Amino acid sequence: MDVIIIGGGIGGSALALALHASGVARRIRVFEAAAEMRALGIGIHIGAHAMKELSALGLEDALVATSCQPLDYAFFTRNGQLVYREPFGKAAGHRWPHICLARPDLQRVLLGAVRERIGPENFLTGHRCTGVEQSGGRVTARFVDPRGAALPEVTGDILIACDGIHSAVRAQLYPDEGPFCFRGYNLWRGTTRRKPFLTGASIARIGARHSTMIIYPLRKETDADGNLLINWVCEIERDVAVPVDWNKPGRLEDFFPTYQDWVFDWMDVPALIRGADQILSYPMVDRDPLPRWSFERVTLLGDAAHPMYPQGGNGGAQAILDAATLVRLLKSEPDPVAAFKAYEDARLPATSKIVVQNRTAPPNVIVDTVEQRTGGKRFDRLNDIISQDELKTIFERYQKVVGSHVQQVSKPQG
Repeated sequence: MDVIIIGGGIGGSALALALHASGVARRIRVFEAAAEMRALGIGIHIGAHAMKELSALGLEDALVATSCQPLDYAFFTRNGQLVYREPFGKAAGHRWPHICLARPDLQRVLLGAVRERIGPENFLTGHRCTGVEQSGGRVTARFVDPRGAALPEVTGDILIACDGIHSAVRAQLYPDEGPFCFRGYNLWRGTTRRKPFLTGASIARIGARHSTMIIYPLRKETDADGNLLINWVCEIERDVAVPVDWNKPGRLEDFFPTYQDWVFDWMDVPALIRGADQILSYPMVDRDPLPRWSFERVTLLGDAAHPMYPQGGNGGAQAILDAATLVRLLKSEPDPVAAFKAYEDARLPATSKIVVQNRTAPPNVIVDTVEQRTGGKRFDRLNDIISQDELKTIFERYQKVVGSHVQQVSKPQG
């Protein structure tokens, strides 16, 4: 098959690599809207369920070398009191690591592998898709350059839209969908260089409803001053959404007052925020699950298919799982239209559950449960409020919905 991929981000790159490894495509071309592939240094984490697929593509060593493998996931109240801590990644028994890393490092590894394996001439930047057409068992994509001038049309056997939350292909398929769904929370994100905290390789989530924060290191090595590169994300309830733009600069005064008193014996949150190299803002938005993704020889993947709240690292991870599932089905099903339908049947219900879960019961529901029972006050004995078994059940329930539980990840691929 001659395959057209719209979008060269995490999903598009993972798809190109999986297609190349499978041998089902005689030609793979990726068309990216950006004139130059650049990513700001905000962090991302990739769970063991997604790393399982990237490892099968030969990328584990390169990704581990430029990342941090967290040893534990710890939840704290807004008073800094520990609620629950669980071993994480390989420390929890996974065969594949859970990694935290800077987006530019992830992009560098993925793009380097894509260009090496399918050829740099098949990864074209400065091509923004404006529409697709199907005729006679073929798909044609139209493009414009960064100035808006028309570029030559491109025709192939199938087309997969991996063009993100502002997907032009999705907009064509669903022209009346309307705006993003905003339910009252904005994010502010940054990176800061500071001394290691907790185990030195911990993911820490602080707070519950109305205001929460997640903090984790992006690399395992410290610099000459003994500092780690730390990623942090503040989530605050707000009436008005900030712009839907991953690279939008954020203003300290818009969120800092919420955290100015969060000083604990294990973390000085105000100092962490004030010391940021950069601050970006983003609204907590998603879209309602679609009734279908696949239309004959065109289908959607990643954020183009299922934009979800950025909780638990699931945006990138689910795009990687989409790509792996789709390629396995294209390899086993000779009719690509049937393969696209099978892919939709497998992945649409699973990702729809995650969209709903991230709205209603994201990972910080653990702390939310405790703070509801204590009225947000400090506690003397946590076991008088909630048992560790109940907290473990809450945490594992989320893992099972997103497919990252150790029992699920250990199952054979296919």
